[in-house]
Amino acid sequence: MADEPRNAIRESRKSRALGTLAGWLMRIWCSTLRYEILDRHGICSPEQLGKPLVFALWHNRLFMVPHAWRKLTKGQRQVKVLTSASHDGSALAHAMHVFGIGAVRGSTSRRAVAALVGLRRTLQDGVDVCITPDGPRGPMYHLQAGAVKLAQSAGVPIIPIHVEPSAHWRLKSWDRFIIPVPFSHVRVIFDEALAVEPGLSEDAFEAERVRIESILRAGIREPFSEPIP
Repeated sequence: MADEPRNAIRESRKSRALGTLAGWLMRIWCSTLRYEILDRHGICSPEQLGKPLVFALWHNRLFMVPHAWRKLTKGQRQVKVLTSASHDGSALAHAMHVFGIGAVRGSTSRRAVAALVGLRRTLQDGVDVCITPDGPRGPMYHLQAGAVKLAQSAGVPIIPIHVEPSAHWRLKSWDRFIIPVPFSHVRVIFDEALAVEPGLSEDAFEAERVRIESILRAGIREPFSEPIP
């Protein structure tokens, strides 16, 4: 049997089954949480419906956001998440499907160009995209340039998502993934839009990347303190 191409999208019956099971467990778990959702941009206002957006949140907060998305949008907006081309990415894609969320497969390490093309096409179709810009393997709380390039090239603003659980556990993963304690309070903030100007010089683009990263990092300081690399 020929070796699988490095840039192939990996999919298996096991990853599909595990992802679907994980998605339903997430839905049940998150249904116990007391959500406070703040929409500072008005993403579901009549003026904003139909205008695609790029949502960005840190990888370790992912568990709590799909349920918040369903509660806030009530099916008024469609979104696709960027997941890796690996078996883990397949599982995540099927977990998101449980919430009615689509997926674009690829990452900075595998199928990066194809993923960027797929994300741009998604935005052109009027569908939002959601990216964890420090995923899939870190460094934690580092905004990779791809999300900023996507927003700039597509002419679409970035909406930072901040997630603040009142009580949580952490996994021993690279990002210290957060699992909220059942029946605890979770505040999810869909922040104001950040536009990226076209035609920036290399230095200006890096300054913009750092600015957006600092806004995302600022959202992890409240209401509990944690070290920032």
